[in-house]
Amino acid sequence: PRSYLTSTMTDRFDCYYCRDNLHGKKYVKKDEKHVCTKCFDKLCANTCAECRRPIGADSKELHHKNRYWHEDCFRCAKCYKPLASEPFSARDDGKIMCGKCGSREDGNRCQGCYKVVMPGSQNVEYKNKVWHEECFTCFECKQPIRTQSFLARGDDIYCAPCHEKKFAKKCFKCKQPITSGGISYQDQPWHSECFVCETCRKPLAGTRFTSHEDHVYCVDCYKTDVAKKCHGCKNPITGFGHGTNVVNYEGYSWHEYCFSCKKCSLSLANKRFVLNGEQIYCPDCAKKL
Repeated sequence: PRSYLTSTMTDRFDCYYCRDNLHGKKYVKKDEKHVCTKCFDKLCANTCAECRRPIGADSKELHHKNRYWHEDCFRCAKCYKPLASEPFSARDDGKIMCGKCGSREDGNRCQGCYKVVMPGSQNVEYKNKVWHEECFTCFECKQPIRTQSFLARGDDIYCAPCHEKKFAKKCFKCKQPITSGGISYQDQPWHSECFVCETCRKPLAGTRFTSHEDHVYCVDCYKTDVAKKCHGCKNPITGFGHGTNVVNYEGYSWHEYCFSCKKCSLSLANKRFVLNGEQIYCPDCAKKL
């Protein structure tokens, strides 16, 4: 508001410029000089930065950084809202704007909708970029992230469940994502809790095991339920230890060390032999029999 004083005088008092008697008249005191309103408007009044007209003694004046306006001229350059009693911002180009329009002109733009993110509004900042809270959504399910954890894949943002579903390794057994830990067997990932014996459900991590037709078994269950029985000793052929090598012939299987002549006990692995009923013989013993 103007700081000039206006009053009426009862004693003889003249205008500094025109020497008109100011007795009983309105006047303005400026720079310790008493000036009638006519001379003030003509010689002393500030020029309005908006309309370029003098701001007369009878007009309300607003000023900011050595610039002056009529009260009615002090409006937002964008929406023309009166700013006499409102917050405003002065731009480098001299324009005066209300807070809302100033933010739209100078504020950060949302990476989702490309509209201005207004000061004080709910927003998300990530890697020097900003989003409206409702625009910061998962690339996969399109739901707002809000306070959830998230992961970035290039420029795309994913909520934790969608990231696991789309990018995490799938367990060979249950086909569900492996979020942490896990076991690798034959280039296939498994949950630790899924890598168990097919029969007794015993965990197999760190123990001896074998596989058969995409199933894994502990040694005991493999011997009992899966392994073929040696035609010679009738014990399971597990492939472990001394029984690693196996002989197969016409539907029968033997440990290599059990594949010997019934008569002379000569080992027949990789040699000619004769099968008589369920017994095997070397050619010499077969001739004798």
